Amino acid sequence: MTRGDEFPDQLSLIGMVFYAYHGVYPEEQTLGQRFVVDLHMYGDFRRAGETDDLHHAVNYAAVYDVVRAAVEGDPVRLIEALAERIASRVLAAFPQIGSVEVAVSKPGAPVPGPLDTVRAVVRRRR
Repeated sequence: MTRGDEFPDQLSLIGMVFYAYHGVYPEEQTLGQRFVVDLHMYGDFRRAGETDDLHHAVNYAAVYDVVRAAVEGDPVRLIEALAERIASRVLAAFPQIGSVEVAVSKPGAPVPGPLDTVRAVVRRRR
């Protein structure tokens, strides 16, 4: 759904780390924790490559700002909701992006045993 001939190119921001207050439990909403976001954006970015002109490119610094605002904004209970928020805001802000894949990881998830991370992944297209 995310990749394919209609969106041949990919631009990714990997390992964006933010501190925020999302979660189901009151402690998560009070103390906060780290969230790690990976974002893959798909589209036809040929014009940027051919012209070497930022005006034809997806400005990844601006994308980072959109993601940061989404993560550090109003708390949600579920990382699925956070991933959905990020996907919709990125697609709304950057018309040259045809689809996105957003992974939100929660390394400090409250689970009753050893765990590296919990991750939710959503794929959305315009």
